[in-house]
Amino acid sequence: MVVQQIAEGVQATTEELQLGKVVLNIPQNFDEKKFSKALQKNGFELMQHPEIQLTEAIKVELIHLIENNNSEENSSSYLANRLHKDYSLLSKTFKKIEGQTIEKFFIKLKIEKVKEFIQMNKLSFSEIAYQLNYNSINHLSNQFKNLTGMTMSEYKNSQDWNRIPLDKIV
Repeated sequence: MVVQQIAEGVQATTEELQLGKVVLNIPQNFDEKKFSKALQKNGFELMQHPEIQLTEAIKVELIHLIENNNSEENSSSYLANRLHKDYSLLSKTFKKIEGQTIEKFFIKLKIEKVKEFIQMNKLSFSEIAYQLNYNSINHLSNQFKNLTGMTMSEYKNSQDWNRIPLDKIV
C-alpha cells in the first residue's frame, strides 16, 4: 500500500501488486528519480537490473513454496517450473547477487518457518519436519541447531522468540 501511495504521488497507477512485485502504468511525465527517492525513504528500492529482479522473484517463489506447503516438489524443479528458466541459471544468478546459494537461503527460510510453527505450538517437531519436506526429524534438528545455536526444544522453552517473518526476508 505504501508503494501504491508513492506511485499515486507521481501520477502512476498500480496495475498489479504482490509481495516483492509491483507493476505500474506510468505517465509520460513520470519522474523516475523522484519515485526512486520516495521508495528509498520508505525502505524500498526500485529494481531495474534483470539479475536483481530474477533474484527477488526466486525469493518470492521460495516463500510461496514454504507457505503453501508444496512438500511434494523439490525447490529446484519448483523454481525452474515457476520462473521458466533452467535451474543452473537461477542458481548462478542468485549466488552472484546474494552471495549465497539458493539452498542456503531456502534453509534459512525453512528455519524461520520452523520457529513460527514452534511459536504456534500446534505441531510436534516430527509434524513440522514433515510439513517442511524433511526426510527425518534429525536432519531438521541438525539444521536448526547449526543456524540458531540451540536445539528446537531449547528454542521452544526459551520463549525468547527472535523470529524474522518470511515477508521481511525478501
